[in-house]
Amino acid sequence: MSGNYSQFDPTFMFKEWIQKGGRAQAEFMKNFGSMMNNQNSQTFDPLETLKTMSEATQKTQSNIMENMKNMQNNSIDTMFNIGQMLPSFMNWGAYKTTVGSAGRISIPEAERNALGIGEGDLVQVIILPIGKKSGTKEVKQ
Repeated sequence: MSGNYSQFDPTFMFKEWIQKGGRAQAEFMKNFGSMMNNQNSQTFDPLETLKTMSEATQKTQSNIMENMKNMQNNSIDTMFNIGQMLPSFMNWGAYKTTVGSAGRISIPEAERNALGIGEGDLVQVIILPIGKKSGTKEVKQ
């Protein structure tokens, strides 16, 4: 992990779940205590209060499990997508060349042979400038 917040970080989700559980218990105890002190002004049903708290806990746990399921599904999708791309990565090469007259570039013979590229073959070119020449001195960027 890079330290950035991720909604699918299990340690963050577990910590959040523990904090919510602690807050729910504290709220329950606070409400329980106030209800016990004010029995004359209200009717207190401990069973109903426990049921409400249990439902809230169940909902929180269900949300955590849903987030974990989504995290696993996203991880599997990512691995599948990477697996789909790997075969195409086996068929590409990278090298440095200089732009010639009329903007021409050439593919060195070793790379052509390694990739099985011949005259008339269609290739994809991705341009990534890495430096400029100024007079006779190369300027790196």
